[in-house]
Amino acid sequence: MADKIKLLDFPEKGDENGLLVAIQNGDNIPFNIKRLFYIYGTKQNIIRGNHANKISQFVLISISGSCKVKTFDGLNEQFFSLNKPSIGLYLDKMVWKEMYDFSKDCVLLVLTDTEYDPSEYIYDKNNL
Repeated sequence: MADKIKLLDFPEKGDENGLLVAIQNGDNIPFNIKRLFYIYGTKQNIIRGNHANKISQFVLISISGSCKVKTFDGLNEQFFSLNKPSIGLYLDKMVWKEMYDFSKDCVLLVLTDTEYDPSEYIYDKNNL
């Protein structure tokens, strides 16, 4: 069984003029991307997420600034710091996520394999 939570290291390409990270379905993302959204302008003392999803998988990438992520897979809690645009955090379905400690310049890009469906959200950590 694949890891439910893992860091993804995206190859950087570039030279003295700058860097580029390419993200492609089936290449460096473990699912076909159906939706993306980004979170920004979050105050430092705010926690985003606070839920799990029944069917959606996610990759979180801090493309600017930094934030922290606390995860819970039903057995274990893990903590991650996202502060580099070439690092993504993969979260499988049924993983609780809390994003917090956002820097003022944080832009958190979220890729997912499903379209938005409010009925698949789990807001009680005890229901994992």
